[in-house]
Amino acid sequence: MTTASRPSLRQLGSTGPAVFPLALGCMGMSAMYGPTDDAESLATIHAALEHGVSLLDTGDFYGIGRNELLIGRALVDRRDKALLSVKFGALRAPDGSWIGFDGRPASMKNALAHSLTRLGVDYIDIYRPSRLDPSVPIEDTVGAIADMVKAGYVRCIGLSEVGPDTLRRAQTVHPITDLQIEYSLISRGPEDKIFPALMQLGIGVTAYGVLSRGLLSGSQPAPKGDFRAFLPRFTGENRERNQHIVELLGKLAAEKGVGPSQLAIAWALAKGTHIVPVVGARTRKQLAESLGALDVVLAPEEIARLDAAFPSSAVAGTRYDAHQMKMLDSER
Repeated sequence: MTTASRPSLRQLGSTGPAVFPLALGCMGMSAMYGPTDDAESLATIHAALEHGVSLLDTGDFYGIGRNELLIGRALVDRRDKALLSVKFGALRAPDGSWIGFDGRPASMKNALAHSLTRLGVDYIDIYRPSRLDPSVPIEDTVGAIADMVKAGYVRCIGLSEVGPDTLRRAQTVHPITDLQIEYSLISRGPEDKIFPALMQLGIGVTAYGVLSRGLLSGSQPAPKGDFRAFLPRFTGENRERNQHIVELLGKLAAEKGVGPSQLAIAWALAKGTHIVPVVGARTRKQLAESLGALDVVLAPEEIARLDAAFPSSAVAGTRYDAHQMKMLDSER
Protein backbone atom coordinates (compact mmCIF):
# COMPACT_ATOMS: atom_id res chain seq x y z
CA MET A 1 0.00 0.00 0.00
CA THR A 2 1.27 3.44 -0.94
CA THR A 3 0.55 6.30 1.40
CA ALA A 4 -0.93 9.30 -0.38
CA SER A 5 -0.74 12.92 0.68
CA ARG A 6 -3.70 14.73 2.24
CA PRO A 7 -6.62 14.18 -0.12
CA SER A 8 -7.64 16.98 -2.44
CA LEU A 9 -11.21 18.25 -2.35
CA ARG A 10 -13.55 17.15 -5.13
CA GLN A 11 -15.83 19.53 -6.99
CA LEU A 12 -19.49 18.49 -7.13
CA GLY A 13 -20.27 19.29 -10.73
CA SER A 14 -19.56 22.61 -12.40
CA THR A 15 -21.73 24.62 -10.01
CA GLY A 16 -21.53 22.79 -6.68
CA PRO A 17 -19.25 23.06 -3.67
CA ALA A 18 -15.83 21.49 -3.24
CA VAL A 19 -16.08 18.65 -0.73
CA PHE A 20 -13.92 16.09 1.04
CA PRO A 21 -13.52 13.05 -1.28
CA LEU A 22 -15.69 10.87 0.97
CA ALA A 23 -19.15 11.80 2.26
CA LEU A 24 -20.77 10.34 5.37
CA GLY A 25 -24.11 8.62 4.81
CA CYS A 26 -26.13 8.82 8.02
CA MET A 27 -29.16 6.65 7.19
CA GLY A 28 -28.00 3.60 9.12
CA MET A 29 -27.57 5.64 12.29
CA SER A 30 -31.34 5.83 12.71
CA ALA A 31 -32.87 3.01 10.70
CA MET A 32 -32.62 0.22 8.17
CA TYR A 33 -29.71 -1.82 9.57
CA GLY A 34 -31.01 -2.97 12.92
CA PRO A 35 -30.44 -1.50 16.41
CA THR A 36 -28.80 1.91 16.60
CA ASP A 37 -26.71 3.75 19.17
CA ASP A 38 -27.18 7.52 19.25
CA ALA A 39 -24.11 8.15 21.40
CA GLU A 40 -21.85 6.26 18.99
CA SER A 41 -23.55 7.88 16.01
CA LEU A 42 -22.89 11.36 17.39
CA ALA A 43 -19.28 10.44 18.12
CA THR A 44 -18.91 9.11 14.58
CA ILE A 45 -20.29 12.28 13.00
CA HIS A 46 -17.98 14.40 15.17
CA ALA A 47 -14.99 12.22 14.27
CA ALA A 48 -15.83 12.53 10.58
CA LEU A 49 -15.95 16.32 10.79
CA GLU A 50 -12.67 16.38 12.69
CA HIS A 51 -11.04 14.34 9.90
CA GLY A 52 -12.23 16.82 7.31
CA VAL A 53 -15.33 15.04 6.03
CA SER A 54 -17.61 17.86 4.97
CA LEU A 55 -20.71 16.35 3.31
CA LEU A 56 -23.32 14.64 5.49
CA ASP A 57 -26.10 12.82 3.67
CA THR A 58 -29.56 12.17 5.10
CA GLY A 59 -33.24 12.01 4.20
CA ASP A 60 -36.29 13.31 6.01
CA PHE A 61 -37.74 9.79 5.94
CA TYR A 62 -34.72 8.10 7.56
CA GLY A 63 -36.07 6.98 10.89
CA ILE A 64 -39.14 9.12 10.07
CA GLY A 65 -37.31 12.30 11.03
CA ARG A 66 -35.08 10.85 13.74
CA ASN A 67 -32.00 10.98 11.54
CA GLU A 68 -32.38 14.69 10.95
CA LEU A 69 -32.89 15.27 14.67
CA LEU A 70 -29.71 13.29 15.34
CA ILE A 71 -27.71 15.33 12.85
CA GLY A 72 -29.15 18.50 14.31
CA ARG A 73 -27.77 17.48 17.71
CA ALA A 74 -24.40 16.65 16.16
CA LEU A 75 -24.11 20.02 14.47
CA VAL A 76 -24.71 22.21 17.50
CA ASP A 77 -21.72 24.61 17.37
CA ARG A 78 -20.43 22.75 14.28
CA ARG A 79 -22.73 23.94 11.48
CA ASP A 80 -19.85 25.71 9.73
CA LYS A 81 -17.97 22.42 9.35
CA ALA A 82 -20.72 20.54 7.52
CA LEU A 83 -22.50 20.60 4.20
CA LEU A 84 -25.94 18.98 4.40
CA SER A 85 -27.38 16.86 1.62
CA VAL A 86 -31.05 16.09 2.29
CA LYS A 87 -33.51 13.93 0.36
CA PHE A 88 -37.28 14.27 0.49
CA GLY A 89 -40.40 12.78 -1.05
CA ALA A 90 -40.74 9.27 0.37
CA LEU A 91 -43.94 8.87 2.39
CA ARG A 92 -44.12 6.92 5.63
CA ALA A 93 -47.07 5.77 7.75
CA PRO A 94 -47.06 5.81 11.59
CA ASP A 95 -46.23 2.10 11.59
CA GLY A 96 -43.11 2.79 9.53
CA SER A 97 -44.44 1.35 6.27
CA TRP A 98 -43.68 2.99 2.92
CA ILE A 99 -46.80 4.40 1.31
CA GLY A 100 -45.66 6.23 -1.80
CA PHE A 101 -43.78 9.24 -3.09
CA ASP A 102 -44.72 12.89 -3.41
CA GLY A 103 -42.75 15.33 -5.53
CA ARG A 104 -45.36 18.08 -5.77
CA PRO A 105 -44.05 21.63 -5.21
CA ALA A 106 -46.28 22.31 -2.19
CA SER A 107 -45.27 19.02 -0.59
CA MET A 108 -41.61 19.82 -1.18
CA LYS A 109 -41.93 23.18 0.57
CA ASN A 110 -43.70 21.55 3.49
CA ALA A 111 -41.00 18.86 3.75
CA LEU A 112 -38.27 21.49 3.57
CA ALA A 113 -39.82 23.48 6.40
CA HIS A 114 -39.83 20.45 8.67
CA SER A 115 -36.28 19.45 7.70
CA LEU A 116 -34.96 22.91 8.52
CA THR A 117 -36.67 22.69 11.90
CA ARG A 118 -35.45 19.18 12.77
CA LEU A 119 -31.90 19.96 11.65
CA GLY A 120 -31.93 23.29 13.46
CA VAL A 121 -30.47 25.15 10.46
CA ASP A 122 -31.43 28.14 8.31
CA TYR A 123 -30.60 26.50 4.98
CA ILE A 124 -29.76 23.16 3.40
CA ASP A 125 -26.71 22.93 1.16
CA ILE A 126 -28.05 20.35 -1.32
CA TYR A 127 -31.73 19.44 -1.48
CA ARG A 128 -33.06 16.67 -3.69
CA PRO A 129 -36.07 14.43 -4.35
CA SER A 130 -35.05 10.88 -3.43
CA ARG A 131 -36.82 9.49 -6.50
CA LEU A 132 -38.67 10.74 -9.56
CA ASP A 133 -42.39 11.20 -9.00
CA PRO A 134 -43.91 9.91 -12.27
CA SER A 135 -47.04 11.99 -11.70
CA VAL A 136 -45.17 15.30 -11.41
CA PRO A 137 -43.01 16.78 -14.20
CA ILE A 138 -39.42 17.04 -13.02
CA GLU A 139 -39.47 20.65 -14.22
CA ASP A 140 -42.14 21.43 -11.61
CA THR A 141 -40.27 19.80 -8.74
CA VAL A 142 -36.91 21.36 -9.63
CA GLY A 143 -38.56 24.72 -10.34
CA ALA A 144 -40.06 24.74 -6.87
CA ILE A 145 -36.70 23.93 -5.28
CA ALA A 146 -35.18 26.71 -7.39
CA ASP A 147 -37.65 29.10 -5.75
CA MET A 148 -36.28 27.95 -2.40
CA VAL A 149 -32.75 28.65 -3.65
CA LYS A 150 -33.81 32.20 -4.49
CA ALA A 151 -35.40 32.52 -1.05
CA GLY A 152 -32.17 31.39 0.65
CA TYR A 153 -33.45 28.14 2.17
CA VAL A 154 -31.47 25.92 -0.23
CA ARG A 155 -28.02 26.45 -1.73
CA CYS A 156 -27.84 23.76 -4.45
CA ILE A 157 -30.16 21.26 -6.14
CA GLY A 158 -29.39 17.57 -6.54
CA LEU A 159 -31.24 14.57 -7.92
CA SER A 160 -31.27 10.87 -7.04
CA GLU A 161 -31.68 7.71 -9.11
CA VAL A 162 -32.81 9.37 -12.34
CA GLY A 163 -31.84 8.71 -15.94
CA PRO A 164 -30.29 10.89 -18.67
CA ASP A 165 -33.57 12.28 -20.05
CA THR A 166 -34.72 13.45 -16.61
CA LEU A 167 -31.29 14.95 -15.93
CA ARG A 168 -31.39 16.96 -19.13
CA ARG A 169 -34.91 18.22 -18.49
CA ALA A 170 -34.04 19.22 -14.92
CA GLN A 171 -30.89 21.02 -16.04
CA THR A 172 -32.93 23.32 -18.30
CA VAL A 173 -34.70 24.66 -15.19
CA HIS A 174 -31.81 25.05 -12.76
CA PRO A 175 -28.19 23.82 -12.58
CA ILE A 176 -28.02 20.39 -10.96
CA THR A 177 -25.08 19.94 -8.61
CA ASP A 178 -24.92 16.16 -8.38
CA LEU A 179 -26.75 12.92 -8.97
CA GLN A 180 -26.89 10.50 -6.07
CA ILE A 181 -26.92 6.98 -7.42
CA GLU A 182 -25.85 3.50 -6.39
CA TYR A 183 -22.45 2.60 -7.79
CA SER A 184 -20.02 -0.12 -6.79
CA LEU A 185 -17.86 -2.92 -8.13
CA ILE A 186 -21.02 -5.00 -8.55
CA SER A 187 -23.49 -2.19 -9.42
CA ARG A 188 -22.01 -0.55 -12.50
CA GLY A 189 -25.09 0.23 -14.54
CA PRO A 190 -24.53 4.03 -14.45
CA GLU A 191 -21.36 3.64 -16.52
CA ASP A 192 -23.29 2.95 -19.71
CA LYS A 193 -25.54 5.98 -20.23
CA ILE A 194 -25.86 7.97 -17.02
CA PHE A 195 -22.22 8.84 -16.34
CA PRO A 196 -21.60 10.07 -19.92
CA ALA A 197 -24.68 12.31 -19.60
CA LEU A 198 -23.41 13.67 -16.28
CA MET A 199 -20.04 14.51 -17.80
CA GLN A 200 -21.73 16.27 -20.69
CA LEU A 201 -23.98 18.28 -18.39
CA GLY A 202 -21.33 19.11 -15.79
CA ILE A 203 -23.08 17.24 -12.97
CA GLY A 204 -21.18 15.47 -10.21
CA VAL A 205 -21.79 12.07 -8.61
CA THR A 206 -22.38 11.16 -4.99
CA ALA A 207 -22.16 7.39 -5.13
CA TYR A 208 -23.98 5.44 -2.44
CA GLY A 209 -23.87 1.69 -1.88
CA VAL A 210 -20.15 1.51 -2.69
CA LEU A 211 -20.00 -1.59 -0.48
CA SER A 212 -23.35 -2.83 -1.81
CA ARG A 213 -24.85 -2.35 1.66
CA GLY A 214 -22.10 -4.37 3.29
CA LEU A 215 -22.23 -7.31 0.89
CA LEU A 216 -18.70 -6.58 -0.34
CA SER A 217 -17.35 -6.46 3.21
CA GLY A 218 -19.05 -9.72 4.19
CA SER A 219 -21.61 -8.06 6.47
CA GLN A 220 -24.69 -10.09 7.40
CA PRO A 221 -28.19 -8.65 8.01
CA ALA A 222 -29.06 -8.11 11.69
CA PRO A 223 -31.68 -10.52 13.12
CA LYS A 224 -34.25 -7.74 13.51
CA GLY A 225 -35.00 -4.45 11.79
CA ASP A 226 -32.51 -4.86 8.93
CA PHE A 227 -34.02 -4.15 5.51
CA ARG A 228 -31.28 -6.13 3.79
CA ALA A 229 -33.10 -9.30 4.82
CA PHE A 230 -35.59 -8.42 2.06
CA LEU A 231 -33.10 -7.46 -0.65
CA PRO A 232 -32.51 -10.03 -3.42
CA ARG A 233 -28.71 -10.04 -3.10
CA PHE A 234 -28.92 -11.00 0.59
CA THR A 235 -31.59 -13.68 0.41
CA GLY A 236 -31.82 -17.39 -0.42
CA GLU A 237 -29.62 -18.85 -3.09
CA ASN A 238 -28.47 -15.41 -4.21
CA ARG A 239 -26.70 -14.85 -0.89
CA GLU A 240 -24.93 -18.18 -1.22
CA ARG A 241 -23.96 -17.49 -4.83
CA ASN A 242 -22.64 -14.03 -3.92
CA GLN A 243 -20.29 -15.46 -1.34
CA HIS A 244 -17.73 -15.99 -4.10
CA ILE A 245 -17.68 -12.22 -4.65
CA VAL A 246 -16.88 -11.65 -0.98
CA GLU A 247 -14.12 -14.24 -1.11
CA LEU A 248 -12.60 -12.90 -4.34
CA LEU A 249 -12.56 -9.32 -3.10
CA GLY A 250 -11.00 -10.50 0.15
CA LYS A 251 -8.29 -12.29 -1.80
CA LEU A 252 -7.50 -9.27 -3.98
CA ALA A 253 -7.49 -6.97 -0.96
CA ALA A 254 -5.10 -9.25 0.91
CA GLU A 255 -2.73 -9.15 -2.05
CA LYS A 256 -2.82 -5.35 -1.86
CA GLY A 257 -2.39 -5.35 1.92
CA VAL A 258 -5.69 -3.56 2.60
CA GLY A 259 -9.18 -4.45 3.81
CA PRO A 260 -11.92 -5.50 1.35
CA SER A 261 -14.03 -2.42 2.06
CA GLN A 262 -11.00 -0.18 1.57
CA LEU A 263 -10.28 -1.73 -1.81
CA ALA A 264 -13.90 -1.33 -2.90
CA ILE A 265 -13.99 2.33 -1.83
CA ALA A 266 -10.59 3.01 -3.38
CA TRP A 267 -11.87 1.57 -6.67
CA ALA A 268 -14.84 3.97 -6.63
CA LEU A 269 -12.55 6.90 -5.85
CA ALA A 270 -10.25 5.92 -8.71
CA LYS A 271 -13.06 5.86 -11.27
CA GLY A 272 -13.05 9.65 -11.49
CA THR A 273 -12.50 12.80 -9.48
CA HIS A 274 -16.13 13.78 -10.17
CA ILE A 275 -17.25 10.86 -7.97
CA VAL A 276 -17.67 11.29 -4.21
CA PRO A 277 -18.41 7.94 -2.50
CA VAL A 278 -20.95 8.11 0.33
CA VAL A 279 -19.82 5.74 3.07
CA GLY A 280 -22.42 4.55 5.56
CA ALA A 281 -20.18 4.26 8.60
CA ARG A 282 -22.21 3.85 11.80
CA THR A 283 -19.26 3.62 14.18
CA ARG A 284 -15.91 5.32 14.61
CA LYS A 285 -14.22 2.02 13.79
CA GLN A 286 -16.06 1.73 10.48
CA LEU A 287 -15.30 5.36 9.74
CA ALA A 288 -11.58 4.88 10.34
CA GLU A 289 -11.57 1.86 8.04
CA SER A 290 -13.33 3.80 5.30
CA LEU A 291 -10.99 6.76 5.63
CA GLY A 292 -8.12 4.34 5.16
CA ALA A 293 -9.24 3.89 1.57
CA LEU A 294 -7.91 7.37 0.85
CA ASP A 295 -4.40 6.02 1.32
CA VAL A 296 -4.88 3.24 -1.22
CA VAL A 297 -3.40 4.10 -4.60
CA LEU A 298 -4.54 1.94 -7.51
CA ALA A 299 -2.51 1.76 -10.70
CA PRO A 300 -4.42 1.68 -14.02
CA GLU A 301 -3.69 -2.03 -14.41
CA GLU A 302 -5.08 -2.72 -10.93
CA ILE A 303 -8.29 -0.87 -11.76
CA ALA A 304 -8.59 -2.85 -14.98
CA ARG A 305 -8.08 -6.07 -13.07
CA LEU A 306 -10.86 -5.21 -10.64
CA ASP A 307 -13.16 -4.24 -13.51
CA ALA A 308 -12.55 -7.60 -15.14
CA ALA A 309 -12.90 -9.56 -11.90
CA PHE A 310 -16.38 -8.19 -11.21
CA PRO A 311 -18.38 -8.05 -14.44
CA SER A 312 -22.09 -7.23 -14.30
CA SER A 313 -22.85 -10.93 -14.42
CA ALA A 314 -20.86 -11.59 -11.25
CA VAL A 315 -23.61 -10.69 -8.78
CA ALA A 316 -26.79 -12.67 -8.22
CA GLY A 317 -29.92 -10.61 -7.61
CA THR A 318 -30.93 -7.02 -8.26
CA ARG A 319 -30.03 -4.20 -5.88
CA TYR A 320 -33.66 -3.65 -4.85
CA ASP A 321 -36.75 -5.86 -5.02
CA ALA A 322 -38.82 -6.00 -8.20
CA HIS A 323 -41.31 -3.35 -7.07
CA GLN A 324 -38.63 -0.82 -6.18
CA MET A 325 -36.64 -1.53 -9.33
CA LYS A 326 -39.69 -0.58 -11.41
CA MET A 327 -39.84 2.76 -9.58
CA LEU A 328 -36.27 3.73 -10.52
CA ASP A 329 -36.05 6.18 -13.39
CA SER A 330 -32.33 5.36 -13.52
CA GLU A 331 -33.15 1.80 -14.58
CA ARG A 332 -35.29 2.78 -17.58
